[in-house]
Amino acid sequence: MSESDTAGSVRSDTSTQDDPEDELELLGWFHHDLSRHATEALLLSNGKDGSYLLRKSHEGPNSYALSVRAKDSVKHFQVTRTGTTYTFGFNEFQSIKEFVSHFANQPLLGSETGTIIVLKCPYPREVEEPSIYESVRVHTAMQSGRTENDLVANAASLGTKEGHLMKQGAIIKNWKTRWFTLNRNELKYFKDKMCVEPIRTLDLMECTGVQFDYSQEKVNCFCLVFPERTFYLCGKTGVETDEWIKILRWKLAQIKKSR
Repeated sequence: MSESDTAGSVRSDTSTQDDPEDELELLGWFHHDLSRHATEALLLSNGKDGSYLLRKSHEGPNSYALSVRAKDSVKHFQVTRTGTTYTFGFNEFQSIKEFVSHFANQPLLGSETGTIIVLKCPYPREVEEPSIYESVRVHTAMQSGRTENDLVANAASLGTKEGHLMKQGAIIKNWKTRWFTLNRNELKYFKDKMCVEPIRTLDLMECTGVQFDYSQEKVNCFCLVFPERTFYLCGKTGVETDEWIKILRWKLAQIKKSR
C-alpha cells in the first residue's frame, strides 16, 4: 500500500516487527524533525480546521508532538512511546496499528482553554507539486562588498493561540466573553468564535507588559498594559490564564530581543 492510498494508514513491513523505531517511518503523516515553527506555518497556510500531523519533540527520543490546526491557531499535544506502546491524552495504545485506528475514528480533544477540536484528517508528509521553475532574466546585486557575516536570517514567530476570555469594557466596566486569537504580534478579539471581523486588533509591539491582576473582583484575572489603555482579561481557570500570560510574555520578550 502506498502513502497515497490512505493518508492515515501504515504500510505493512516485516522490518517494523524487529525494529519498532522504524514503524513511524511508514506512517504517511509522520513529519520527522519538522520544527514547531515550520509546523505552524504549514498547517496555517495549507491545512484546514482539523488537519493534524505527528512530529518529533525536543523533549526526548521517545517524545513526539501531535500538532493540530484549529480555527485560527495550531495546538500541540504530547505523545510518548515506550517500546511499541503509545500514550496520547487519556489513552494508551499497545501498537502503532491501535494508535492509527484511534485517529481513523476522528477523536475529539478538549483542552483547559475550553477549545474543542475534532481531528479530522492527517496532513501528509509527501504532497505532489509541479516541477516548474522560474527562468532568470535579471540577475544583479543591490549591495557590494558584503560577506556571509552580513546575512541575517529573520522571521517572526507565529506562536498561535486562541480561546475564550472575559474582557472588561473600557467605559462601562462590565465583563463580556470574547473570542481571542493570537498570531505573530497581533492579539485580536471577536464578538464570538464565528465572527470574521475582529472588534479590535491589539499590536503587541506597543504593549509594555503582561501581568496577573488582583485589583478586579474576579479570580484568574490578568492585564495587558498599553500606553493609552490597560486591558483587563479573565480566564475560566488558573491554568488557562497562566497559559495566556506565558505565551504573551514570551511574545514581548521576542519583540524586545528583535529591537
